Amino acid sequence: MDIRRPRAEIQPIGLAVDSEGSVDLYWIPLGAGAHIVKASGIAYEWAAAKMRRGHPCALYHSALVVSLPEGHYMIEQAPVPDADGLDRGVVATGPVGIRSAGQFRIFRYEVRCWLNGVIPDLGRARSSPMQVSDDPEAARRVLAVLPSVPTPTWGRDEFHTGEMWNSNSVVAWALSRSGLDLISLAPPVGGRAPGWGAGIEVARRDGRSTGPGRPRPRCHTCRS
Repeated sequence: MDIRRPRAEIQPIGLAVDSEGSVDLYWIPLGAGAHIVKASGIAYEWAAAKMRRGHPCALYHSALVVSLPEGHYMIEQAPVPDADGLDRGVVATGPVGIRSAGQFRIFRYEVRCWLNGVIPDLGRARSSPMQVSDDPEAARRVLAVLPSVPTPTWGRDEFHTGEMWNSNSVVAWALSRSGLDLISLAPPVGGRAPGWGAGIEVARRDGRSTGPGRPRPRCHTCRS
C-alpha cells in the first residue's frame, strides 16, 4: 500500500525494524553542513529564477531510507571519498561535470545502498521523512533496480530531458522504476528539487515505470 504521510523518525541503526518493509523519502536542504555548496546553490537558483521569471526557491537534495527486517538501507548519490566503495554499499558511479574528467576520483559521484550506514545531515531534513510505501515487496524492488541506475554526467543534461542529472534524478528514477506513485511527492513549501523530473522521464523512456509520476516537484511559492 502506498501512502503519503510524515512518519516518526526511524529507529536508531542497530535496533529491530518495527515493520516488514517501508520506503521513506527525505528532503535535505542543499548544502546543509557545507557552506560552499550552499552558496553555489543559492547562486544557481538565483540565475535559474531569472531565466524562468520566478522567485528563487530553497533547493533540496533527496535521499531514501529502505527499511527491511535486516536493517535500514541508506540510499543517496554522493561524492566519492575514497576507494572503499564496497564498505558503503556503492552500486554505481559516474562522472561529475565533465565526462572525460571522471577518471579522477574528485570528479566522480557514487550511488550508495548502504545497509545500516549513514546519510550526512539526515537530521537536517525538512518535512521528513515522508513514507512512500509500507509494502515490503516495493521496498525490495527499490533495492533490486538500483544497480541498473543510469550514470550520466552529474550536472549535465545528457538525456535531453530539460533538466540536469543529479541526486534527485537518482531517487526519482529508482522510485519510478520500482512502480511507486510519485504524484504526491514534493519538497517542503517554498522548495524545489532540480533534476527530479529528469529521473522520472528517463525511467519512463526505459518503459519500466509502472507507477504514475509528475514532471517535477513544483515550488509551492513560485509555482515553477
